[in-house]
Amino acid sequence: MGSNEELFPLILGLHVPTGSIVADVTHGTGIFWKHVPKAKYKLRATDIKTGVDCRKLPYKDTSIDCVVLDPPYMEGLYRRAKSHLAGAGTYAAFRTTYSNGERTSEGPKYHDAVLDLYFKAGREAYRVLKRYGVMIVKCQDEVSANTQRLTHVEIINEYATLGFFAKDLFVLVRPNKPAVSRIKRQEHARKNHSYFLVFVKTNGDNPKGKGLLNGVARRLAGDAGRAKRDP
Repeated sequence: MGSNEELFPLILGLHVPTGSIVADVTHGTGIFWKHVPKAKYKLRATDIKTGVDCRKLPYKDTSIDCVVLDPPYMEGLYRRAKSHLAGAGTYAAFRTTYSNGERTSEGPKYHDAVLDLYFKAGREAYRVLKRYGVMIVKCQDEVSANTQRLTHVEIINEYATLGFFAKDLFVLVRPNKPAVSRIKRQEHARKNHSYFLVFVKTNGDNPKGKGLLNGVARRLAGDAGRAKRDP
């Protein structure tokens, strides 16, 4: 239970070695990094406002140690009619923090537009990550068209086909009460939690066998050795 800025440094400390090149491709206002010492990682901070789309990154193949992805995961930020976009009134902060509130004009819409962004960003992250590189993904389940969509499951299944091994999962529960929409009758559980998913680029190694685990162990051992030489 807590906030993004409290949990994120713990995830980095557990899964990303000190000195790694970390590309936060949806950096936004930098909330994740508020409690991370600047000298601990080589941060590459980009987002759509800086002119960098997470689906088309300016990095060479296999050049990044870790990719962080936290795109807008509310289907209401992908609607085609601007008057129907989420983030109005008391929820205006959603547009400034997670999206500029611009409507979609083509391609998938609603929850499928959310998944389309996650899937394309995942393929691009796979390209730029080194072997056994780490990808940290923030997401949240939602109800779309009165249907429960388990976003974290959909992402895990799709990323497995790309060659990612789902190494870890964190459930972040907000300390405040969940928002209540103006509905006549409740059909699904209210969501007051989100997920941080941690993936490892496997390069075709069997995630259940020794290949992946030994590779990660060798990488961590090498990082520890370099840290001793260069404290």
